[in-house]
Amino acid sequence: QLQASGGGLVQAGGSLRLSCAASGRTFSSYNMGWFRQAPGKEREFVATIRWSGDSTRYVDSVKGRFTISRDNAKNTMYLQMNSLKPEDTAVYYCAADYSVGPIATMPGNYDYWGQGTQVTVSS
Repeated sequence: QLQASGGGLVQAGGSLRLSCAASGRTFSSYNMGWFRQAPGKEREFVATIRWSGDSTRYVDSVKGRFTISRDNAKNTMYLQMNSLKPEDTAVYYCAADYSVGPIATMPGNYDYWGQGTQVTVSS
């Protein structure tokens, strides 16, 4: 089970930190990712992190502003979002990739999804 939290309303230029708490499987054995979906748009890859935490990847639009991390001892993944822009407004989902392989950016590679948390950035 994945439980995302930390969303909210913030002004442009502000920051938020999302958390994704995992339970039920060995968290430290699988890759994790963050995706987002804005109204009327398809779900979009945001960031992913390898099970060990030593490899990450970001969509170009968030590079330098967002940081993905994980604490395997706490079974939790994070997304630190700085310098937020109105175009970052979306429902953010965390997801788990149970396969043993490289980190992935396509939603179809992920096996389990959390319920989503709303992020709204006002201009």
